[in-house]
Amino acid sequence: MDTPDHGKYRVAIIGSGPAGLMAAEVIARVGVAVTVTVFERMPSAGRKLLMAGRGGLNITHSEPIDQFVARYEDAAAWMGPLLAAFSPVALIAWCESLGQKTFVGTSGRVFPRAMKSSPLLRAWLHRLDTLGVRLVTRAHWTGWNADGALNFADGSTHRADAVVLALGGASWPRLGADGGWTALMPDIELAPLRPANCGFAVAWSAKFRVRHAGVPLKRIAVIFAGRMVRGEAVIAADGIEGGAIYAMSAPVREAIAQKGSALLHIDLRPDLTTAALAERLDRARGGASLSTHLRKQARLSPAAIGLVQEALHAGDATPLAELIKAVPLRLTAPFGLARAISTAGGIALDEVDGRLMLWRRPGVFAAGEMLDWEAPTGGYLMQGCMASGSAAGHGVLDWLRGHAKTISSGP
Repeated sequence: MDTPDHGKYRVAIIGSGPAGLMAAEVIARVGVAVTVTVFERMPSAGRKLLMAGRGGLNITHSEPIDQFVARYEDAAAWMGPLLAAFSPVALIAWCESLGQKTFVGTSGRVFPRAMKSSPLLRAWLHRLDTLGVRLVTRAHWTGWNADGALNFADGSTHRADAVVLALGGASWPRLGADGGWTALMPDIELAPLRPANCGFAVAWSAKFRVRHAGVPLKRIAVIFAGRMVRGEAVIAADGIEGGAIYAMSAPVREAIAQKGSALLHIDLRPDLTTAALAERLDRARGGASLSTHLRKQARLSPAAIGLVQEALHAGDATPLAELIKAVPLRLTAPFGLARAISTAGGIALDEVDGRLMLWRRPGVFAAGEMLDWEAPTGGYLMQGCMASGSAAGHGVLDWLRGHAKTISSGP
């Protein structure tokens, strides 16, 4: 194997999101035996991490690990060993080692006390710099040349003894992850990239859209395919989005793909039974309008009342109390990748070994949203990216260790 730079092995990380930076840290900790270079196509590192922290950086979740792993659903068996190796407890300890104390919110989600991602990213980049990691920005990777070196859009090349691909999925493309890497891997089985943790299109009436677009629906429950999730949603001009909707996005998306649409129900008063609600609504209305009656007796918000009226205008004859407990909503399409929080699809899990190395490309590893897994918001996305980045980093060290006896076992 070629060993440039006075016997040092070169490792290239493509992408400076959480997965790529974590892989870089794991590898760089072995010291001078390995040099690590992170290539980022954007002008600065960690842009999606910074965006994720705008509303409070949710790094992981405090629930028991068996429940935590189950959140990855179809990928749970594959993700389990990665999370055992780099657990939520380990991620919290790592965050605090950067001087970012954490706390557990009322929902069980874990946040840095600063609530922002910028202090964490600054401390992380400083640590990586101290470890000797080189960051090259505005470096757009375009594949490999005939000699196996990495090609970049500016015409430069870089030869590496191992490579970690951490280019993300295709959500928030303006931050750098646009899914363009899929065209560079024609020999690798890929599941189509699809929006995850996304909103969905609804054919609102013009009246409803004008009155309620941008308005939140608070303290609701969303019901689909026998599952119920409490939380909030937001009425969009062209549909509905928000935390409770995101939590159902995977099964709803697949139902739409199979049947062309999906019928979801919203419980506008999950804290009341149908019987208790019916008793309130049976009180005399007098001369009050239906809207006023629903506001006073059912304590519905204007947007919630609008949803009930949308159903009634569509001819729904369900008794009023039952309707409030399960307002039907026909979802016709997921919002596009540019509006999605994360991405489903990517490199098929059968294409990588337990070290996250591509079977067909020895010495090339993949991490983060490039791989075909998805998870809900709530800390699971960040944890999954960080755990896979850590696994890829250790995989690189294991790979190099097979070629160089001087490389230590690492952290």
